[in-house]
Formats: sequence, structure tokens, C-alpha cells
Amino acid sequence: MPIPMFTGIVQHLGVVQSFERNQFGARLVVDPQGWLHQPSHGQSISVNGCCLTVATPPFEFDLIRQTLEVTTLGRLNVGDGVNLEHAVTPTTMLGGHIVQGHVDGVGTVKKVERDPNQWRLRITPPGALMEEVVERGSIAVNGVSLTVAATGADWFEIALIPVTLELTNLGRLGVGDAVNLETDYIAKVVVNYLRRRG
Repeated sequence: MPIPMFTGIVQHLGVVQSFERNQFGARLVVDPQGWLHQPSHGQSISVNGCCLTVATPPFEFDLIRQTLEVTTLGRLNVGDGVNLEHAVTPTTMLGGHIVQGHVDGVGTVKKVERDPNQWRLRITPPGALMEEVVERGSIAVNGVSLTVAATGADWFEIALIPVTLELTNLGRLGVGDAVNLETDYIAKVVVNYLRRRG
């Protein structure tokens, strides 16, 4: 079975229609808000950066407990906006970067800067994840492919352009909000190699 991949270019902004916890974990139903893509049973969709499998077409997903524990999906409420992207195909333009939909950790928004010249978010990632964040490198925040604008000892900043604010849920974030983070695959491999080498 092929492994789904994404590019981090959000294709539509959906809305949580229902979120019900169960013995398995939870059932998430998303209203696609007019998105023309109609996935079938078993296909993969990135929801806020998490690769989910369609359980009941078109947009019902089963979430296991681990997914609820290591991502922000367990904090969703009815009416929340969620970033949506379908998996790439051999003919898809790679407009962002290689994104697997495997969340590496949940970060926290520490600062929001809004002025006429720019919109920036400062995010603190968990633990050792900062080692995989490279200035001017790529990172996926809630599934959105972004360039790291600046870094500090335990934080990084991203700059958001008007198109990103319009097409994703990042413009709704405030200080203290949690975000799903997936670091750049190449940076992840390099850091993992160096750790193993001691």
C-alpha cells in the first residue's frame, strides 16, 4: 500500500461538524465547506497537518487515542476551522515541501505580531524538536508549508502572507494556542543520524 504524502499547500478550509469521543478514540466529521474534492473510503486527507484515513465518505474520520494524545485534534470543537489537503499524485505540483502528515509535536503560540507591514507568529516547540528547526528552512504548522523566518534558543517565527491568512486557519491563532508541528524531513534525517552517531 503506498504511503500518502502532502505538500503543505492547504487546498481548502473546512469546519468541524461533529467530534464525538468513543471507546476507540473519537469520530471526527468535517464539513468541507464546498470543497470539490470527494475522497472515497480509505483515502488519506491531511486535517490540520495530520494524515487521516477516510472511514466514511466523504469526510468522516476515526481517530485513535494516540492521535488524540500527540496532536491538537483532541482539542477540536464543533465550528473550528481545519486546514484540508488531499494526498499528492504523480502529477501534483510540489508547491510546498515534502510533508508526511506525521505530527512531530505540539507547539505553543507565544507571540502574535500584527502590523501593516507583516504578520508573524512566534512558536515554542516541545523538547528537542527545536534541533530540527532551521532558519530559512521548511516547517509545517497545522499542515501549512512555511519558511522559518527567525529562530531563538527555544522558539521560531513564521511570517504569514495575506494568501496564507485567507486560505488557512493560521490567522485565527492567538497567544497560548496549540499547533501541530512537522519538521522538515531532511532536517529530521540529519539530526537523527547525528544523534545516533553520538
